[in-house]
Amino acid sequence: MASKFGLAGGIPERRVRPIWDAIDSRQFKNALKITTTLLSKHPHSPYVLALKAMILERMGKPDEALSVCLNAKELLYKNESLLMDDLTLSTLQIVFQRLDHLELATSCYEHACGKFPNNLELMMGLFNCYVREYSFVKQQQTAIKMYKLVGEERFLLWAVCSIQLQVLCDNGGDKLLLLAEALLKKHVASHSLHEPEALIVYFSILEQQAKYGDALEILEGKLGSLLMIEVDKLRIKGKLLARAGDYAAAANVYQKILELCADDWEAFLHYLGCLFEDDSSWSNETINASIHPSKFLECKFTHLTDEVFDSRVSNASAIVQKLQADAHNDSIRNPYLAHLEIERRKCLFGKNNDDDLIEALLQYYSRFGHLACFTSDVEAFLQVLSPEKKMDFLDKLMKNSKTLSAVPTKALGQSITLFKTQELIGNMFMLSVGELEGLAVQMAELYWKNLPPSKNLDPQESMHGEELLSIVCNVLVQLFWRTRNLGYFIEAVMVLEFGLTIRRYVWQYKILLLHLYSLFGALSLAHDRYKSLDVKNILMETVSHHILPQMLASPLWADLSNLLKDYLKFMDDHFRESADLTFLAYRHRNYSKVIEFVQFKERLQHSNQYLVARVEAPLLQLKQSADNIEEEESMLESLKCGIDFVELSNEIGSKSLTFNEDFQSRPWWTPTPGKNYLLGPFEGISYYPKENLTKERETNVRGTIERKSLIPRMIYLSIRSASILQKDNSDINGSLADPKMSSELKTLLEHYAKLLGFSLNDAIDVVVGVSHGLKSYEAFGSDVIDWLNFAVFFNAWNLNSLEFGQHGVDCTPGSWHLVNSLLENYILGKVRSMEPLIHAPHGDLPILVQLVTEPLAWHGLIIQSFVRSCLPSGKKKKKSGPVDQSIALLSFAIRDAIQSLCGILEEVAKWLQDQINTAEDSKMDILMSSLERNGQDEGPGQVFHIFETLLSSPNETELGNQICLALRSWSPADVARKIVTGQCTVLSAFWRICESKIKSLQTLKQQIAQV
Repeated sequence: MASKFGLAGGIPERRVRPIWDAIDSRQFKNALKITTTLLSKHPHSPYVLALKAMILERMGKPDEALSVCLNAKELLYKNESLLMDDLTLSTLQIVFQRLDHLELATSCYEHACGKFPNNLELMMGLFNCYVREYSFVKQQQTAIKMYKLVGEERFLLWAVCSIQLQVLCDNGGDKLLLLAEALLKKHVASHSLHEPEALIVYFSILEQQAKYGDALEILEGKLGSLLMIEVDKLRIKGKLLARAGDYAAAANVYQKILELCADDWEAFLHYLGCLFEDDSSWSNETINASIHPSKFLECKFTHLTDEVFDSRVSNASAIVQKLQADAHNDSIRNPYLAHLEIERRKCLFGKNNDDDLIEALLQYYSRFGHLACFTSDVEAFLQVLSPEKKMDFLDKLMKNSKTLSAVPTKALGQSITLFKTQELIGNMFMLSVGELEGLAVQMAELYWKNLPPSKNLDPQESMHGEELLSIVCNVLVQLFWRTRNLGYFIEAVMVLEFGLTIRRYVWQYKILLLHLYSLFGALSLAHDRYKSLDVKNILMETVSHHILPQMLASPLWADLSNLLKDYLKFMDDHFRESADLTFLAYRHRNYSKVIEFVQFKERLQHSNQYLVARVEAPLLQLKQSADNIEEEESMLESLKCGIDFVELSNEIGSKSLTFNEDFQSRPWWTPTPGKNYLLGPFEGISYYPKENLTKERETNVRGTIERKSLIPRMIYLSIRSASILQKDNSDINGSLADPKMSSELKTLLEHYAKLLGFSLNDAIDVVVGVSHGLKSYEAFGSDVIDWLNFAVFFNAWNLNSLEFGQHGVDCTPGSWHLVNSLLENYILGKVRSMEPLIHAPHGDLPILVQLVTEPLAWHGLIIQSFVRSCLPSGKKKKKSGPVDQSIALLSFAIRDAIQSLCGILEEVAKWLQDQINTAEDSKMDILMSSLERNGQDEGPGQVFHIFETLLSSPNETELGNQICLALRSWSPADVARKIVTGQCTVLSAFWRICESKIKSLQTLKQQIAQV
């Protein structure tokens, strides 16, 4: 802030500096005291008022800060001379922005610029406001005015970038690009260009119009000299030539790039693309492109003859051989990967050169097999081989690996690569149980053998062979899936916890444990493991998929609330800071970053995870308040009665969603949040790209967000429908005199049914059929929660609908019985079929939690609303006649519903209580006994036994003090106790939710008895 000191509104710098010093040191009370004193001497100073507002905002007093800001704004408008003071305006802008009233700051600058149209500082401030509002058209107009005023190149580029953003983000037409090109041409003719970034912008404008020839002409002219780095210039030239269709010239350019940068993989792919006249590598990226692009490109060869293809492959091979010969650094992998890529393309062309590709892969292993990246390097190339050829490659690899490197670390790396390659190919799913056990033991022994070389490493450094325990875990989990023997599952947990005892910073172990604990019902432990990953900033977007879906279906509401708050705070902060970064890029003339920052912000705003969080956060609040209708109504009021979420649901259909999650880090058994192989029978899975499952998920997530967005509004309308039955504006049969509410609820039900794939009438037929036993619950598919929600809201609509007598629901009490039976049969059936959590991992508990906290809770709210409306208030007299008779029938139905819900919740609570009250030692015995071998040479516990045996007498000289201390602290019993405690934490949280609902229903039972 020092640069802003000087006279501000006639106040000397020495008077203002102490205030800024206090603000910078976060001494806000002292800053406010000094400001108040200064304000007494300068009561009409907008600048001092702006400072006071800033301090109040920092002190957490937004309302007071806004009031002071508005006073300052009013004074500015009264005194035109003060409008010239950019320091006052910029201070106000900061406060208005932090108060989410950026439009007020913009109006101040617009007013000032209207009064002083030739003041450059004020215009730059106004441009900054438009940048923060992402008003690209107004940015362009303001930048053009500044350019006309002073003729500076930077302001022209600001205008051109604003035009580009209109085209890229606001679907502006091609005419805008013509305008940008014309502006640049005119400026170049009169002033030329003086910055490399300006030239890059010029090229991008021409590229967007497919004017590649014009761009090449400029690049080869005088302006091309602005690009000082030869390789950068060549990359632009090669791309322009390729997109112009001059593949031969482009190939020559990329060949030069490879000669200068032998390890440039992207340049080699472009080189091959030019040789084969294939434009796949230049396909335009979209906003919803994957955050992890495919490791290789699809190739187009159909237009090439065999002779042409062979000739060009020969040219490429010659270049690659030269690159390999010239590579003096053993760490350069690109020339050898290039050889593999050539062989891959020959396979795709149909050259039947599988054996050549296998030989190239073996050569690559002999050179780089010790590197951790080997399997990710060769993954794309293995995919073109048939399953038989993959096994052929693996057999040859195993034979070649008998002579490992003489260097111990390289030998270890090669051994790990062999295990990882077996995983990659899917060979482990073909091995017998005994072979898998032997493999796990072999890896565990190798891990232990390589502990000594790690004794002097820093605790945060990766250990030699730490990947082995992750592979051991994968094998043990597969053994559990095959045999359903709990011992393998617990052994996998023990192996990972053992690894974290020795090295507590290994994130791979934590993620694997997170998913194992989630599946085993110890979600509190999973959440602890997630927190230990210390996920911050953009990782919240890419990594939170490991825990968020499980937490959304859990009773750990406090932890879930914090998770959602942290995520939404990061996103909101980023959107706010992104504008700062964008304007900073403008100021520093880094125009390509301007586009990048705005597009990245757009990508995050379209994030499916962000939309889920925006919907789930208020739904969580509604769940938490569901036992008290007054609190629920207050919450709904704060949510504008759900209207905004209905609008969101309507908009999602036209939104392009982005999927930014990093699924590469997920375990093999749960490749996406909606898929877990361990919940189904063992079927064996062959290796295939995870992208397939990702696409499957993308088709489902949009409908899920749309359905959930409708729920707050449907809850509101349902509560109103139930409460209005007893109002004085009811007609003779209890239906609403004003049909608007019933009509809106029906419209939402139609939309909800459509999202489930049915018309409203067909959806009602389905729930009625299931309720009457004519159809099984399988008719609901995997959307049981959504269908039960539909039934609950259908019942609420039926309360005030004139459309009776359809679907076998001939009276209002009938629809109450429909919901009661659906909830009772499904929930109690689920509870009675569930094993205790400690006996086996299963996925039924999250479903049970959702059933109780969503459809059952919403049903309870409708009951609360009706009972409340039935209670006498003040001097209101009961009606007599037909209305009382109708209400009496309904009251009987309500009593049955309360009794039904009480019975359901009491049985769920008893099931939970039985598990919570089971002795801890008994549960620990179940876990620990599953690892006992009892003299057998097979079954679970073999890896665990190896560690136990070696732990009995650790050699401190060999292992070092640090590792020995860690080994002495290792306690399997503590791990078992932690699992038991973690499960009890979840069960207890769910039990408290059920108990709260039971108390609420018992109160309702007493109240309805008085009606």
